[in-house]
Amino acid sequence: MKQRKRVTKRKKASRKAVRIEASEGSRRRPRYLPEEWAGMYKPLKRPVTLRLDADVLAWFQRAGRGYQTRINRTLRKVMIEERNKARE
Repeated sequence: MKQRKRVTKRKKASRKAVRIEASEGSRRRPRYLPEEWAGMYKPLKRPVTLRLDADVLAWFQRAGRGYQTRINRTLRKVMIEERNKARE
C-alpha cells in the first residue's frame, strides 16, 4: 500500500510579504533607464502557463536552448511597438 505524503499549507503572511516587496520594487523602478544601466536592469519574472500553437512553439524551439527567452523578447518587441503606435 502506498504511503501518503503529508501536504502542508503555506503561510499566507509569507506570500503577502513577497507581494508587497515585489510591488514596492516595481513602483520604485524608473521609467527611463540610462544606457549604462540597461545591462544591469533585470525585470521581475512571473511563472505562467501559456498555450501556444504547436508550430509556433516548434519554430522557437528549433533554435535550441533559450526558446522561452526568445518568446519573451518577441512579445516585448510587439508590446513596445504597440505602445509607440498608441502614442502617435
